Amino acid sequence: MTTTDSTVDAVIIGGGFYGAAIAIYLAKQRSLKRIVLVERESALLTRASYNNQARVHNGYHYPRSFTTAYRSRVNLPRFVRDWPEAVKQDFTKLYAIARRNSKVTAKQFVRFCKEIGAKIETADQSLRQLFEPHLIEDVFVVEEYAFDSSKLANWAETELTECGVETRLETRVTAISKGCDGLKVVMQKKDGGEDVIVSRHVFNCTYSGLNQFVGDFPGTHTNLKHEITEMALMQAPLALKGLGITVMDGPFFSMMPFPARGLHTLSHVRYTPHLHWDDQRGIDPYQKLNGYERATRVDRMVRDVGRYLPAVQDAKYVDSLFEIKTVLVKNEGDDGRPILFEEHPELPGCYSVLGGKIDNIYDVLEKLDDEAF
Repeated sequence: MTTTDSTVDAVIIGGGFYGAAIAIYLAKQRSLKRIVLVERESALLTRASYNNQARVHNGYHYPRSFTTAYRSRVNLPRFVRDWPEAVKQDFTKLYAIARRNSKVTAKQFVRFCKEIGAKIETADQSLRQLFEPHLIEDVFVVEEYAFDSSKLANWAETELTECGVETRLETRVTAISKGCDGLKVVMQKKDGGEDVIVSRHVFNCTYSGLNQFVGDFPGTHTNLKHEITEMALMQAPLALKGLGITVMDGPFFSMMPFPARGLHTLSHVRYTPHLHWDDQRGIDPYQKLNGYERATRVDRMVRDVGRYLPAVQDAKYVDSLFEIKTVLVKNEGDDGRPILFEEHPELPGCYSVLGGKIDNIYDVLEKLDDEAF
């Protein structure tokens, strides 16, 4: 059975951090009154917003993309200011530079950090001795944080309720089309029923599902690439508790606190990506993930990481987070993570939004500031 609701001011498709933040922005900053947020899962912030490294970037990760690094430097203090209860700061963050196969030397890394104004100092001997000196050129203490996605989800639920945003869970948008009075948004509920909402504005914040709509939706002009990724959840050994560690740039791996579970995530440039493909209409990335045999590669991660950081061999494997990671094809070469913000001229009032980092939310909100609603 299909029912048609009255016209609303905005529909936000996707209840991750970006979708929730945009809905709250539209209510608080732009005074839109009738806002509907649609999420296919049974709760908010349970997909890419949760299944990731939980890193609040400060620029160190991007020595080959100055723009991304600089924007992270600008955005981190704002994120800490706006979500202090969700930001974990009580750990020491180390960046180590590999001697071989790295795309940046220790000297280049120090120069880069100074160029973007990022705090950096040489680690003391007690920290340096954690690393294999024949494979690591230098080790630095930096300023970088982690976020607790469960606390961000609590924030989103509270704010959305206070702002009067209607949240529809376990509901999937299937089509976006032109209508006489606005954009027609067709959504399928868990029980199989369909609803149609007419909206002045639609914000497509579905991350990996950006191009999975029928109707008049034209798809994004920017080419996307998907990966099935694995984040291994580890119980850190005593020597690594209270630390976040990244080795770069080439033999790239990270072991970061994961506040939502009180564990660490272990990721590896070679073993975290399991499978990749170019985005295509009609190939639902989430269906592909659901059908994927989730065999962990944690043994291979630990074996290689252990060459650089021997103490990781004493870490205890707990679980793995499998998810789809979506990136812009044009930035694969420089590791840049700009936002995707596209208005679709074929569907006036319809926008597609994608960000590769949580702190990119400010880049999105600045774009929205320039839009007339």
